[in-house]
Amino acid sequence: MKTKFLYLSMICLLFYSKAQSQMKPSKANKSSTKFYTLQDFKSVEKYDTHVHINTYDTAFINLAKADNFKLLTVNVNPSTYPSVDNQENVSLELIKSFPEQVAYATTFTVKDWGTDLWLPQTLAYLKNSFSKGAIGVKIWKNIGMELRDKDGKFVMVNDARLDPVFDFIEKNNVTLIGHLGEPKNAWLPVEQMTVSGDKSYFSKNPKYHMYLHPEYPSYQDQIDARDKMLEKHPTIRFVGVHLGSLEWDVDELAKRLDKFPNMAVDMAERICHLQYQTINNRQKVYDFMVKYQDRLIYATDNSVGKSANPAEYKKRFHERRLSDWKYFVSDDEMNVPDFQEKIQGLKLPKVVIDKIYRTNAEKWFPGI
Repeated sequence: MKTKFLYLSMICLLFYSKAQSQMKPSKANKSSTKFYTLQDFKSVEKYDTHVHINTYDTAFINLAKADNFKLLTVNVNPSTYPSVDNQENVSLELIKSFPEQVAYATTFTVKDWGTDLWLPQTLAYLKNSFSKGAIGVKIWKNIGMELRDKDGKFVMVNDARLDPVFDFIEKNNVTLIGHLGEPKNAWLPVEQMTVSGDKSYFSKNPKYHMYLHPEYPSYQDQIDARDKMLEKHPTIRFVGVHLGSLEWDVDELAKRLDKFPNMAVDMAERICHLQYQTINNRQKVYDFMVKYQDRLIYATDNSVGKSANPAEYKKRFHERRLSDWKYFVSDDEMNVPDFQEKIQGLKLPKVVIDKIYRTNAEKWFPGI
């Protein structure tokens, strides 16, 4: 009798265990749903919130479509670019042709700065841009690094004469996009810079290699001016491009994100600096990405102009996007172009990847 009871009990336990295994996914299955893979790259909807499309170029758009990216093309005012009017016309033409693929951010010039004309002209231009659908306004590094007042003093971003512009942007619920200052490497000799991209850029652009210009505002001057501007405008929605020019240390960036709750940053052309920090402390970079997952936005700073070769740039842009994806979604050991050391990918959870690549763009750029 005892043997029969034991036999029946074992049968019941076997059926119960089988039923439970069918009801609950295995640990392996649960783990596989928590992360993306390299093969998911094209199937996941993504945004690149920092590109510069300065000519009507369908190859650039088609590459974005193939890689499942929507784009924010950002107008900006360097002397090497077409006029801001021309950039805006190109942006509007692209939006008309690809309304589901492209949005744009406008900018403003410093022409007539220091005269009574500048402010009304600037506000009128922004108002017109907003009426045409601009969802952001870019302020560029010429503020703090080029523009001077009548006394020869550099105009910094916390200058009171800029306050009415920032107030107008906030009133219209438009995002302020700031490229203020440069990477900290700009204040170092080329041979001491940490990533090859900076070594190349500043070698070719000595105008912005601040090590050569000790009479200019310092790196800390640029960061302090930006912080003071945000202190004066605590409720403006602000995206600091290039990791907010705090690319060199995630701890320093974390301090600003803690202090300014309406600040986010994009990663355009600065992912290599995250990777550089990964060499010595992968866990710290991982923890930063997870903790501030709502404040980080994927972007590339890819640009295309009239002289661009589609065959060349399509390969380069696609390969860099794939490399970025591998760094974020896998824990593979990998080489990247900006330094010789190998790094291990971060393997961030899906929920973090979705925010970085999609939902943060939608949150910080309403209307995108």
